[in-house]
Amino acid sequence: MDVGHTEEISAKKDMPEIKVVPLLAVLLSGAFVAILNETILNVALNAITVDFNVAYSTVQWLVTGYMLIIGTLIPISAYFMQRFTTRQLFITAMSLFTLGTIIAGFSPAFSILLVGRLVQAVATAIMIPLLTNVILSVIPIERRGAAMGMVGLVIMFAPAIGPTVSGLIVESLSWRWLFFIVTPIAIFSLLFGMKILKNVTEVSKPTLDILSFILSTLGFGGIVYGFSAAGKGDASFTDPVVFTCLIVGFISLGLFSWRQLRLEKPMLDIRVFRYPMFLVGLLLVMLVMMTMFAMMLVLPLYMQGALALSAVTAGLIMLPGGLINGAMSPIMGRLFDKFGPRPILIPGTILLAISVFTFRYTTPGVPVWIIVLQHTFLMISVAMIMMPAQTNGLNQLPTKLYPHGTAIANTLMQVSGAIGAALFIAVMENGQQNFLADIANPTDADTIDAMTYGSQLSFSTGLYFACAAVILALLVRRSKQSELK
Repeated sequence: MDVGHTEEISAKKDMPEIKVVPLLAVLLSGAFVAILNETILNVALNAITVDFNVAYSTVQWLVTGYMLIIGTLIPISAYFMQRFTTRQLFITAMSLFTLGTIIAGFSPAFSILLVGRLVQAVATAIMIPLLTNVILSVIPIERRGAAMGMVGLVIMFAPAIGPTVSGLIVESLSWRWLFFIVTPIAIFSLLFGMKILKNVTEVSKPTLDILSFILSTLGFGGIVYGFSAAGKGDASFTDPVVFTCLIVGFISLGLFSWRQLRLEKPMLDIRVFRYPMFLVGLLLVMLVMMTMFAMMLVLPLYMQGALALSAVTAGLIMLPGGLINGAMSPIMGRLFDKFGPRPILIPGTILLAISVFTFRYTTPGVPVWIIVLQHTFLMISVAMIMMPAQTNGLNQLPTKLYPHGTAIANTLMQVSGAIGAALFIAVMENGQQNFLADIANPTDADTIDAMTYGSQLSFSTGLYFACAAVILALLVRRSKQSELK
């Protein structure tokens, strides 16, 4: 790719010249194992429940706890990226990830497994914003799309193969091999980084506002947990714990934003929202994340519940779309560099709306190949939107706001994914309940019809989001880097 030649680029006047290829290779390898780890354990939860003799609701904390750590630590990553060097952050993140992977793999009890999983999450929360910030710091704006396209490949390829790979491993080996296989990759990435990684960002000595950190943790943590719990089906928005977490989360987030506007050196500078292309791009990405995460949850449930497909078949149906999405991301990055965002985003959002619309007519008896095509086109549209919208928005920010922009973007992507999942699941379940409300003794056929009705309502909600994305895409203009406002 264009950013992948061996041209040496000076990131800052007082910093050594760096080679882009080794730098991106190190960071992408670390990000790959970190993001792969987010989904690789999902298939193994039943096996872990049996091995440790714990309730399924307890085992779910391996997923919920992971999301909570990421949702609460990414906002503080802007402080980390200003306080510590690239090398320090990468080595710390990969050391923690390797340690957490080893702890989880050899865990004698569930509590130890959870500790290892949470240590991995801390590393992921450092690694993801670090990768984006480094690209913004060292890649010229005219070639940034190709680099962000490679990030898109990693971000989408890892989750796409995660469930399939983990399913094969769990079926033939112990779930512990999910960690044993990842460990040598993590160690190699760590040693590779220690050998060649150089510092590419300016380091300052910002002070950490403790009250901001507390409010941020309560705000983002409460919102992520509340929506995640509401989206699992074992709770709802009326559940006292869920409702309390959401109220505390939104109030804390409001107080956090108010405090950032009054601090001379905020922990998370929300002045990034003054830049219109950043705001529009972020809203566009959030809408797509909500739609994508929700489809990834609702569609497998619908395929297994109403279409009577096995879990393995449902996973294989969604595999081609995930792989093609990853492969398309670098291509979209190159097209973005050449033509700008509008020729990609406008067709991409229209394709998204059409793809989601077709799912409303996917009924029992539909051939499997049609669902594969539907999901593939859906994931192509996501590739056409995600990285171009995010890159164009970040391009408008002044250099000093890069850490804050990347932290806010990555945090709100996590939050929007949790919100979308909870909202779409709630719409589906309410539709099912309303369908069955007037049926005294529902048969199996009634249950299938109810699942179909609820899922179609959920897909209709996704269509509204997709139409809103089309409108936002029409507002996008190609960004140029701005001065600090």
